Amino acid sequence: MKKMNFKFLAVLLVSLIAFSACSDDDDSNSSSNQGKAKMSLKMVDAPGDYDEVNIDVEDIVIKYSGEENEVAFGEVNAGIYDLLELTGGASVVLTDEEEIPAGNVSQIRLILGDDNTIVVDGETFPLSTPSAQQSGLKLNLNTTLEEGIVYEYILDFDVEKSIVTQGNGGYSLKPVIRINAVAETGRIAGSILPLNLSALITAENDTNEISTYSNSEGEFELNGVPEGTYTLTIQPDANLDLEIQTLTDVEVVNGETTTVGEISFE
Repeated sequence: MKKMNFKFLAVLLVSLIAFSACSDDDDSNSSSNQGKAKMSLKMVDAPGDYDEVNIDVEDIVIKYSGEENEVAFGEVNAGIYDLLELTGGASVVLTDEEEIPAGNVSQIRLILGDDNTIVVDGETFPLSTPSAQQSGLKLNLNTTLEEGIVYEYILDFDVEKSIVTQGNGGYSLKPVIRINAVAETGRIAGSILPLNLSALITAENDTNEISTYSNSEGEFELNGVPEGTYTLTIQPDANLDLEIQTLTDVEVVNGETTTVGEISFE
């Protein structure tokens, strides 16, 4: 009888150890028990044919794979931003090296407020974004954040594709946004002459098309460009009756800036 009790206790002890190990494994997969990573988010814009597109950013949350809970960023540069000002290399930092749990991230969600507007031919209209105000603009990330690493991402709004004209004459936002890791992309930078010339700059290959406008100083910068070979098109304002210029075989390397120098229309 004592021998049987001993066997029973031994089996029970092994079972408890196994259960404890499984529990530890489950806990280690939870974002709340992981170490910390850091994330920076920068917002830029592909141009659109409007006077202004104003987005009311209130908060940013991050969703982890296999978990119901979402983690809000502690510090967000909330505010109303005109996306059309974020061209020519301009950008806005939404959060800078914010500390968040490491783990498997499925989505980043950009929560918008009520003060979203669009200005067309000098007239201001409300910009309807019902889903974004409730659950956020969903940006699928599907990546693993490792403890102690700083991750930098660029959110690139394609305004022209994101604005929908409604049948009643109003406008709604159905965002088309590229999200790219800075370490996994490069940049193309340059300038045009004369300085006050407005031009649309587009980098394009078989899989990507990325655009921006030159700024008042004639400078331009295309951010978040995946590695590869591109054709760069510089298209001045149509009213100026200037020919489009094209640069071929522009090489982009991850983590580096490709400088194309001055492009003259003089």
